[in-house]
Amino acid sequence: MRRPLLLALPLALAACAGRTPAGSPPLDGAPTPARPGLPAAGPGESVAEYDLNRDGKPDVWKVIRRTAEGKEVTVRSQRDLNGDGKVDVWETFDEAGNPVTQTFDTDFDGKPDLVLHFEKGQLVRKEMSFGFDGKPRAWLYYEKGKLVRKERDDDGDGRVDTWEYWEDGELDRVGIDLDGDGRVDRWEQRKPQTAGGGKKP
Repeated sequence: MRRPLLLALPLALAACAGRTPAGSPPLDGAPTPARPGLPAAGPGESVAEYDLNRDGKPDVWKVIRRTAEGKEVTVRSQRDLNGDGKVDVWETFDEAGNPVTQTFDTDFDGKPDLVLHFEKGQLVRKEMSFGFDGKPRAWLYYEKGKLVRKERDDDGDGRVDTWEYWEDGELDRVGIDLDGDGRVDRWEQRKPQTAGGGKKP
């Protein structure tokens, strides 16, 4: 029985802090297996590999570029967290070393099922796949670290059919598409209302 990646992530990510993975694949594309050699480096880039679990095989690869000032900057990295020879985590970074994307194969099936998107190091969007096809089925949007909207494709047709809007950590209202045209047909209020019609504090 495979151990879910999410159980291993905290320790593995802590051990890899400051290191970067090679190009994140899209959520709907199959990830590239870890190669026997090093990941490809572009012009002006070099690759470093690490064996964090000390089993004699590399499990972290990071692509490094040297700036005009002579500073080494990690631009992307990839990791094999469970030692099966396949990449489970891909990351990309900006010039300041902040994460831009983090892609995870959380169940080790060879398909990415969670992608995190960042702006200036702050999480702004999550893409999640609940099936076995690697295609996103839910999108979560964040502002200043707080969830503000969630969109879901419940029937798997590639089109959003449920919209959730969140305020102050609480689900405020839900929009539902009943006829599959990509538009809200019914709104459901979830936050309690006061007698005067306003929202309950």
